[in-house]
Amino acid sequence: MRDPVRTGWDIHCHTVFSDGTETPRTLIVRAREAGLLGVAIADHDTTSGWGQARQAARRNGLPLLLGTEITAEDDDVSVHMLAFQFDPGEMHIARMFEATRAARIARTKRMVESISHDYPITWDDVLAQVREGDNTTIGRPHIADALVAAGVYATRSQAFGGIVSGTSRYYIPTPSPAADDVVRTVKRAGGVSVIAHPGDPSRNTTLLSDDQIERLVEQGLDGLEVWHRGNPPRQRMRLLRLAQRWNLLVTGGSDWHGSGKPNRLGENLTDEETVREIRRRGVLCDTTDMESRDGQ
Repeated sequence: MRDPVRTGWDIHCHTVFSDGTETPRTLIVRAREAGLLGVAIADHDTTSGWGQARQAARRNGLPLLLGTEITAEDDDVSVHMLAFQFDPGEMHIARMFEATRAARIARTKRMVESISHDYPITWDDVLAQVREGDNTTIGRPHIADALVAAGVYATRSQAFGGIVSGTSRYYIPTPSPAADDVVRTVKRAGGVSVIAHPGDPSRNTTLLSDDQIERLVEQGLDGLEVWHRGNPPRQRMRLLRLAQRWNLLVTGGSDWHGSGKPNRLGENLTDEETVREIRRRGVLCDTTDMESRDGQ
């Protein structure tokens, strides 16, 4: 049977190593079945899933980008930064992940303690939703899944519309590094940084301004994720203009979480030329690269 026609890369995908519901292997298999040119694993504040993703990519002959989605902030605006092809052993980025993950756990425990006064969940119930133990970045999705398991909600999405939403009285913001520090740290580790869904009004009542993005460009920002379901058409046009003005990479991704979100794998894509440039700029060179497809 011939392979399906491949149209682009989905470089914004999550697995069980953060808040996704599927393994890296399932991500790779489904991406190949969908006819994608390749994918990127981009779990929150961790590289723990890279090993499994590499193995699955090699077995299935599908090229892979290695990435992470890093939570940051800039003047009270939440910024999610996609970082690709960096050295995970570099001292500064390793320390940043360690500190961020510890802060996430402390914050999540505080939220659960507050919620448990009114709803039948405990910290152990939340840990029961974690698939990869200490290698998992724990956060609100695991609280949501615990609430579903307890019968409070039918789905994770319903929980995010209620108790664990950003407007809930139980909500505690994620302690995060400054966005400019993240850009510099990723660059120091030999990586490529792209702001994820920067025009999504559902995530921030105030979006990053042109001036804020320009300051991040001055620190070494590489690109903007334009093609994302959260960016409305007007914001996409704005982001494309900014990318052209500052010669930034333009990327797209589904923000796939398996069954954790309605986002469909491959619904937004990055072209192969842009992926080649990400790989050229990044310090990592893996056997699951562009040449693995060329040799199929």
